[in-house]
Amino acid sequence: MFTGFKRSLPQISIFHHPSSPPSIQALALLRNALSSPYPPGKKSASPLEFDLEVVETKPPTADQLKTILTYITPPRSTAPPALSIFLSAHPASSGLGEQPQTVKGIVSLAEQNPNVFKWPVVVDWIGGRASIGDVEGVKGILEAIRQQRDGEVKQDEVDQPKGWFS
Repeated sequence: MFTGFKRSLPQISIFHHPSSPPSIQALALLRNALSSPYPPGKKSASPLEFDLEVVETKPPTADQLKTILTYITPPRSTAPPALSIFLSAHPASSGLGEQPQTVKGIVSLAEQNPNVFKWPVVVDWIGGRASIGDVEGVKGILEAIRQQRDGEVKQDEVDQPKGWFS
């Protein structure tokens, strides 16, 4: 009945740190997908359309981290991934002692020492997809948007997060 309301642009956020090489690559990839043909080798393709929000040097909030955890939880899994997925193996992050046990602890630690956080975090809020510290994951998000744009996946077939009204 109101299918026109379902058609909205993907909302992509990148939590970016300019000193992180994967974060720099991911941001360039996202910006290129908006301004150049996508996929890059196909000249007849148009750029992707999505709203890009760049959040520089600030980690996601605790509520955002909780949502991101639901996006990266494998289907049919009852346990979310460990919070350590957000922590870097960067040499400057060693010697921290105990790891935080809550999302608020992760946010607090990342605000105190940005080197402990695994940059970038890229989130497709509408598609329910996320990538943490991984450029390949960003490519996967862009490919899913491309498949949707090109009609390879119908809107109803997209794995949408389940909420109250689904």
